[in-house]
Amino acid sequence: MPKELTRHQHADLYFYMRLNRAVEETMVKLFRQNKIVGGLYSSLGQEAISVGTCYALEKKDWIAPMIRNIGALLVKGVPPRDIFMQHMAKYDSPTKGRDGTSHFGDLDNLHIVSPISMLGDLIPVMAGVAIGARYLGQKVVTMTWIGDGGSSTGVFHEGLNFAATQKAPFVLILENNLWAYSTPVRRQVPLENLSDRAKAYGIDSYIVDGNNVVAVYNTAREAVERARAGEGPILIEAKTFRRLGHAQHDPAEYVPKEMRAYWEARDPIVLYEKFLTAEKLLDAAGKKAIDDKLDKLLAAEREFAENSPMPPAEFAEGGVYCAGDDCHKIRAKWERPIAEVTPPRSSVKAVWTVPGFGSGKGSGGSDAPIHFGDTKAVAENPANNGRPAKAGAKLAAKNAPKKPKAAAASASRKGRR
Repeated sequence: MPKELTRHQHADLYFYMRLNRAVEETMVKLFRQNKIVGGLYSSLGQEAISVGTCYALEKKDWIAPMIRNIGALLVKGVPPRDIFMQHMAKYDSPTKGRDGTSHFGDLDNLHIVSPISMLGDLIPVMAGVAIGARYLGQKVVTMTWIGDGGSSTGVFHEGLNFAATQKAPFVLILENNLWAYSTPVRRQVPLENLSDRAKAYGIDSYIVDGNNVVAVYNTAREAVERARAGEGPILIEAKTFRRLGHAQHDPAEYVPKEMRAYWEARDPIVLYEKFLTAEKLLDAAGKKAIDDKLDKLLAAEREFAENSPMPPAEFAEGGVYCAGDDCHKIRAKWERPIAEVTPPRSSVKAVWTVPGFGSGKGSGGSDAPIHFGDTKAVAENPANNGRPAKAGAKLAAKNAPKKPKAAAASASRKGRR
């Protein structure tokens, strides 16, 4: 049974969901004022997923958010001003104005890998981060998110298979928001539950109500604990709905009105407010205090972002290539003795024993990566540079100079006389 959340944890989940929505509402205003230079992608109605899953991680764990996971950035500790400035391409932004959307990370402190626009590519990346951390002796878990549409890409399957075969401590959150841009999930996947895709790779999966932040948190925490314990990757399908279009330019007129009305009545923040009120964890005074805190915070963060300068023109040529310390100073952080994973302690004999076939010498006399058959290897002759004696004799006979045929021909003629 999942542990009960403390009053402080309940307050955190509520605050971060409210902050997630308030940050996006502020950016919509900036976008309409032509102050945001890139695209803007809303997570309206999906806040419980980003917040609940990331809140289940420890500070040392790694995430790779996608465009609708601003809530995860906030939980990890990214200040709203950085998100504002990033979308406004300001000089004080994490990428110094080189990007106008959410392509930024923090490898050193917050353990955030930048989003990759090619959907699904973060799955093998974060599987690799998990494997690398395990090699260094770090007991960390990695997490990334993918949509229902992204789960149909080839790299989704390649990455998940790679993570499964390596038993990577990795959790993948599949946000099934029912629409891949304008394509309904029923038109792209012949499955009731996208979590069933985990069965192909022999890994476990969960299905959770993506609009119930407590359920999302409890499910993610269990998955994270299992991954950290060495059970391998786990897939979580969070069923939800994308209440706005793909981006600001998309009115989403293709969504049936009945579907939109159903999901609007299941707003994750409203549902959680009702729960907190019923459990006497939130009252009118507490809600007003949070409202005032959010208003004050976002006003200050927006003012800072708007006053940040644009990057100078001559700055454009920098940062194109990652060149040593000019790019970053990230170094491996070993938490285990290096001797455990370096020779001679890490050395193993280059022989792969195949059950039912045995192992041993190859036909050339040296150790073989795989040796099929239980027959003994042919004895070696040191004089033949490690080749089996018979093989060496045959080779010597083959390479010996041939005798002239003239003498044989002469004898034949004499015989005929």
